[in-house]
Amino acid sequence: MARPRAGLLFLLVLTVSFPLFAADFNDVYADVAEDFEFLQDPNTGMTVFPILTIPLGGEYEGMGTAYTAVARDSSFFDANPAASAMMRYTELSVMHNNWIADTNIEGIVYANREDRWGYAFAGKFLYVPFTGYNYWGERTSTGYYSETIAIANVSRNFFADYYFSGVSLGANLKAAYRHVSENIAVGQSAFGVMADVGMLTRFDFMKPYYSRDKNAAFGMTIKNLGPSVMGEPLPMSLTTGIAYSFFRPWLLALDVNVPFSFNQKDYPAEKPGGALGSSLSLTDFFSVQAGFLIKGGNPRVSVGSLVGMDDFSLVVNYTLDMTTQLSNLDRFSVAMKINLGDNGREERYQRATELYLAGVDFYAKGDISQSIAYCEKALEIDPDYVPAQETIDMARRGRDLQIRMEELQRLE
Repeated sequence: MARPRAGLLFLLVLTVSFPLFAADFNDVYADVAEDFEFLQDPNTGMTVFPILTIPLGGEYEGMGTAYTAVARDSSFFDANPAASAMMRYTELSVMHNNWIADTNIEGIVYANREDRWGYAFAGKFLYVPFTGYNYWGERTSTGYYSETIAIANVSRNFFADYYFSGVSLGANLKAAYRHVSENIAVGQSAFGVMADVGMLTRFDFMKPYYSRDKNAAFGMTIKNLGPSVMGEPLPMSLTTGIAYSFFRPWLLALDVNVPFSFNQKDYPAEKPGGALGSSLSLTDFFSVQAGFLIKGGNPRVSVGSLVGMDDFSLVVNYTLDMTTQLSNLDRFSVAMKINLGDNGREERYQRATELYLAGVDFYAKGDISQSIAYCEKALEIDPDYVPAQETIDMARRGRDLQIRMEELQRLE
């Protein structure tokens, strides 16, 4: 346990020291942000349910939301609904995001994969206390504004085998409720429904190292499709993402986000934006993430770290943009992921590998029948274990050739 403790210590140091660094960095950051004034968008903020566009946490936030093609932990539900069918482990996650000032976002996610099917359930809750004052500074009203999102996810992986991770297609169905206290504004509470659809594929491309994990990925998602709520449009967008690992510990990702509107005349869509993210695994239990998001004229920088142990992982992120209040330590998120296992997939893979290697050994010794028998047992455990089928085909061709040669010898 010494190594995970060291990782937790580093994470604690990062949590405490980065806001202090950010305080010194604030002036420099403000100067840099001025360079992005040309991206300022008068259409920003014209959509309903802002919680739909706020990252809840996890790697998704730490990589600056450049996660459409990565989508490998339970924060995938904010990025790509197709990812649940490619999850390595079943996860139960709880997340807290100290967003802006008194605004907090809480979340819970359960994601499970059964062979080629994946499904997940998630909830997000945003809470903003509100106090009204008159011209003389006297308190006139108190209340709160809240948004609640319930999400159900399902996805299916197609064409997967030993060499190819397949193409996964998935969808989220979301129900949203906005509560506005009557003493703040009368008749502003609202309910809405929307959906996400997405695809994800992973593959090897110019891979300079050996690993079972694919080093490249491509994903695409259409988010928040649905009817307007009280005349206000949803934040609909088309996002395309790529990810590539130049060497095993380092992953880079790029997302391009194009908002769109069904009512472009009255509610024009925001300008396109993009995100660049990076994840670097320093050890097998500790990694660091960083991301840069362009959305409107407010560039956003995120940094985070992940400490992973056998049964759970802890992800801590800090985000800096022009809305960050350093004195209150806002824009700080924590996510705890509980690993509930992989439903025996790794054990089946290892057992199939053992049987396959035994079959190869029998083939090398010239025992074709035993080679075929062992490889068939491997396929019974894992039907996608293509090398076993290839060995069977090769062994059968060798056996047929041997039979023909024996027949020719008898004819002589």
